[in-house]
Amino acid sequence: MILALDTGNTHTVLGCINEENEVTQTVQIGTDIIGTAYEYAAKIREIFDLAGIDSKGFEGAIISSVVPQVTQVLAKAVKLITGIEPLVLGAGVKTGLNIKLDDPGTIAGDLVATAVAAKEEYPLPCIIIDMGTATTVTVVDEKGSYLGGSILPGTGISLEALTKETSLLPSIDYTAPKKVISTNTIDAMKSGIVYGSAGALDGIIDRYTEALGGNIGSIVATGGMGRLIAPYCRHDITVDNRLLLKGLGYIYRKDGESRKRSTKAGATRSKAAKAGTSKPGDAGSRTAGSRRARPTD
Repeated sequence: MILALDTGNTHTVLGCINEENEVTQTVQIGTDIIGTAYEYAAKIREIFDLAGIDSKGFEGAIISSVVPQVTQVLAKAVKLITGIEPLVLGAGVKTGLNIKLDDPGTIAGDLVATAVAAKEEYPLPCIIIDMGTATTVTVVDEKGSYLGGSILPGTGISLEALTKETSLLPSIDYTAPKKVISTNTIDAMKSGIVYGSAGALDGIIDRYTEALGGNIGSIVATGGMGRLIAPYCRHDITVDNRLLLKGLGYIYRKDGESRKRSTKAGATRSKAAKAGTSKPGDAGSRTAGSRRARPTD
């Protein structure tokens, strides 16, 4: 079993991934930028106990984080409760993904993880919608390469800005409106958030489809708001809330396989080098001048 952590700006999701790369169980904690490793460890252990998860039953762990302040803190917390040094998704980790950005080193780990999972599990080209604090819409092409994408304000940020900057509009919950053309303030706000978000996604998908020559294999939505907004889009969108965690599972195993191959290749080279270096006194190391002179008649 592998422990995968997806750390976002608001929440951190922890998932248990089996040998078939299936996410068997998930739990969630709040992301706290001032929390210590021991505080995180205490929270995780308590939640694991409540959920019946054995903290010593993991063979490996991997972290994807978009909050740099807590990445190493979480890594220490994971080691405290599992005894395992987690793999932190970043530069040097082998993902098997060809990233076609201007600067591949700038891509966030969560975008890499969702792209890897989409490449493994869905028809390509694939458009990936991740609806968290920010909403990202990215593309993996027919060859499995990450092309890039768009970033726009998440529905939560949009709603927060709306209520903060207007005196008469109240805070509302994230539920769908009763109808598109609403007849009261609350439903009108819900209509704007839900249909406005859905319309923005539809517009981006239409432009992506055109840019890709009209060929789209699949569209997948994930993230906290994906399940709410996707049904109101005009496109056929599959909701997969475990897409990122599954991507982390694939990456953990790909990186492990790569490291094993590198270690094996290094050992082979070392063995070959030793075999080519003869010890003093070996038959192969004697020179003509070192041979015994034959007795003469």
